[in-house]
Amino acid sequence: MASITSTAPARGDDESTRRAVLGVGGGALLLWLTGCAQLSGGSTVRGGSASWSGRMSLRIDSEPVQTFAALFELRGSAETGDLTLTTPIGSTLAQLHWAPGEALLKNGSDTRRYDSVDALIEAATGAAIPVGALFGWLDGRADPVPGWRADLGQLSNGRLQATRESPSPRADLRIVFERS
Repeated sequence: MASITSTAPARGDDESTRRAVLGVGGGALLLWLTGCAQLSGGSTVRGGSASWSGRMSLRIDSEPVQTFAALFELRGSAETGDLTLTTPIGSTLAQLHWAPGEALLKNGSDTRRYDSVDALIEAATGAAIPVGALFGWLDGRADPVPGWRADLGQLSNGRLQATRESPSPRADLRIVFERS
C-alpha cells in the first residue's frame, strides 16, 4: 500500500484524519490504475436530487506530491448531500454528509464537524474542491469557478476532469462514472 508523507507541519487531528484517508486512497489509486476497480450506477435524478457513483482521483502537486483515489457514491445537491468514499475492495474510507448548518465527516467510529461543506471536503481529500460547481459539472453545466478549469468534453463517456491552477499547489481531479 502506498503511503503519503508530508513535510508540512501537522495540524492536529484534522491532519491525521486526512493522512489516514490519503494513505488508504493511495493504495486504492494503485488498484484503480491496474484496472481492478468496477463501476456501478450512474447519474439519476430522483425528486430533484441527483446521484452518481464511480471512481475519483485527486492529485495535488504539493511537495511532496499527494494523491488520493477512491470509489465514490455522491447523492444530493451542493446544499444537502452525502458522499461515501470506499476502497475497491469495499472498505469505507469516509462518509461525508452536509446540510444547511451541518457538515460531518465520519471516519470509522470518529465523527467530526466542520463549519462548511467546503471545509469538510478539504479535510477529507486534502484539497478545496468547489462542491457547488462539481454538481453542475457532473450535470453538464460549465459552472465557472475562479482558479478552476473543468473539461466537460468527455461527460458523454462518463468522464470529468477539472484542474485547479490557482491558488497553488495545482490540483487535478478526475472522475469516471457510468450513466444509466
